[in-house]
Amino acid sequence: MAAARSVGMEAEVAALRGRFAAGGTRGAEWRAAQLRGILRMAAEAEAEVCRALHADLAKPYTESYIALVKSSCKFALKNLKKWMKPQKVTAPLMTFPSTARVAAEPLGVVLIISAWNYPFLLSIDPIIGAIAAGNAVVLKPSEVAPATSSLLAELLPRYVDGSCIKVVEGGVAETTTLLEQKWDKIFYTGNGKVGRIVMASAAKHLTPVVLELGGKCPVVVDSNVNLHVTAKRIAAGKWGCNNGQACISPDFIITTKSFAPKLLEALEKVLEKFYGRDPLRSSDLSRIVNSNHFNRLKNLMDDENVSNKIVFGGQRDEHQLKIAPTIFMDVPLDSEIMKEEIFGPLLPIITVDKIHESFALINSMTKPLAAYLFTKDSKLQEQYEVAISAGGMLVNDTAVHLTNQYLPFGGVGESGMGAYHGRFSFEAFSHKKAVLVRRFAGEAAARYPPYSPAKLKILRGVLKGNLGAMIQAILGFPRGK
Repeated sequence: MAAARSVGMEAEVAALRGRFAAGGTRGAEWRAAQLRGILRMAAEAEAEVCRALHADLAKPYTESYIALVKSSCKFALKNLKKWMKPQKVTAPLMTFPSTARVAAEPLGVVLIISAWNYPFLLSIDPIIGAIAAGNAVVLKPSEVAPATSSLLAELLPRYVDGSCIKVVEGGVAETTTLLEQKWDKIFYTGNGKVGRIVMASAAKHLTPVVLELGGKCPVVVDSNVNLHVTAKRIAAGKWGCNNGQACISPDFIITTKSFAPKLLEALEKVLEKFYGRDPLRSSDLSRIVNSNHFNRLKNLMDDENVSNKIVFGGQRDEHQLKIAPTIFMDVPLDSEIMKEEIFGPLLPIITVDKIHESFALINSMTKPLAAYLFTKDSKLQEQYEVAISAGGMLVNDTAVHLTNQYLPFGGVGESGMGAYHGRFSFEAFSHKKAVLVRRFAGEAAARYPPYSPAKLKILRGVLKGNLGAMIQAILGFPRGK
């Protein structure tokens, strides 16, 4: 069965490669038509998508983020011709007479492996970039979100060119078969463990990868902030983003010992206002995706090193797969909850004597996908920006930086490699090809054998940027040698 699946996949990829080689995806008209198709799909099938997201995650309608798909499509359509147009660059005097440009060409046939936490957005958003860049695409949605995966397999062929854009459903076996094929780029969103498998598979074919991973995203809270606004924005980024099941979700807070009680009180008030006194009954709180993840989070909560550190929340319902917003105070730094990305509704608060001590603590961990800071101190902000390496950084809010199409979204170190959104999506799926065009005039005798001291002197001068040597080379000196 595995052999048959592999042969079938090889045939599918070969057919896509044939379509790409024939130029089926290169034209601006084809690219724009596919983007308009996705835009129509996002509008016409919005209710279906929301139902699928609710079936997979009990996701509130507001957190479907279909509007982000629409804005990505519109942004790409608006800028497509500008992105496709070759960029003129300077041609140095030593290649005179010549012109130089950088042309963006599609990579070929690309594989996009999506994630379960935002299964529609994180499938379609990379596809927008791949299509805009002129590639043939295979999408592998996450089997952990089966309703959305099935819907994508049904919807996409209705709105785009199914001979160049395909959806492959399945689990580990199907993903393994896909990774055995040769691709021109692989775009993976998920965790670091699978990211390493993807990268190892890609290395066999020297295939470039974009890895959108995650990590423990820190939130540093200074004592001079607007406390109510800060609490709302942390809560929105943590529990308002899929109940903490998001790669950019705040993973832990660092604040001073003296300020921590005030911050905790503000968070408690905000959370009660957002989700009520019994958050497990709130329709605005997503459930945990499945029992495996529920048990993983339950084990983090029940760890004897941290279970007595819960200062708010802690309620859970295994039948509903729901866990309430839960806050811990001063958990040990060597506890399991501080060793791995939480990816759920649990939020530890770590206290320090002085806010600058947070820098060393963050830098002792792997580089996060996002780093957050709440402060009115411009000097602290500047120091934080310089001292902390992260995929992205946001001051006085959480999560919303990904909505800016002019900013790259991606990780660094173990939080990922490569970036997308807006033009960066187009560039992620393009090769920047250098093109230099010379005329037949302007022969430089010094570059050709037989070599001589005089020729070497001119060439050295050219390489040093000496204007006289360049002029001599262009005029054909030394003559007759």
